[in-house]
Amino acid sequence: MQDAVHVFVLHSEATKPTIMVDAPESPDPADSTSSLTDEQLMVAFSRGSSDAFSALFQRYKQPLFGFFRRRLTDPSQAEELTQETFLAVLRASSRYEASALFRTYLYAIGFKILRAYHRKARFRAMFHGDRLPGHEPSIENTIHGEVLLRESIGKLESMDREILMLREFEQLSYAEIAELCRLPLNTVRSRLFRARMALHDLLTAPIPKTHASDLAESEGRI
Repeated sequence: MQDAVHVFVLHSEATKPTIMVDAPESPDPADSTSSLTDEQLMVAFSRGSSDAFSALFQRYKQPLFGFFRRRLTDPSQAEELTQETFLAVLRASSRYEASALFRTYLYAIGFKILRAYHRKARFRAMFHGDRLPGHEPSIENTIHGEVLLRESIGKLESMDREILMLREFEQLSYAEIAELCRLPLNTVRSRLFRARMALHDLLTAPIPKTHASDLAESEGRI
């Protein structure tokens, strides 16, 4: 299992946050682990197979980075929390039980690490008087539509926003979202519907326009 730690560090150091995407990578077809499910791989890793962990890491390193990247402004911080999540999986492997989907288990750990990060950030901000880090990714160098989408999602109620993002970006099932958020299944469905309707209203709302005459008048007063 110690070998798995070395493999993890090697791969994570070689990965640049700027080139990560949200689509999962497929393991090498020639790899004997490629035909195994996530749950089978995790069980194999808990029994000492470093190859099993390497396969899980390859499958989920980019989706997990995307999970953090959509919730943090700093890509390097998203990369750090991605690594921290996999390290937590490493440490807890001996206690793993295949009672739920592995990705539900992985994102549950990711949520705990994200909440801990925000608690620490709030404490540092209060202690040093700094600004709190943003929860939404940087929108520089993006097209207008993407900017508008990110800003609109940021205006949703926090739980509705999380449910929407877990469904639309992480593509989790209703049951997985209910387990992660500790909500009844019907509540997840209703809040997701509410989030989608609210997002639609925000995206279709007319955008205030600045009149040229007003702009010229304001510039004349400078």
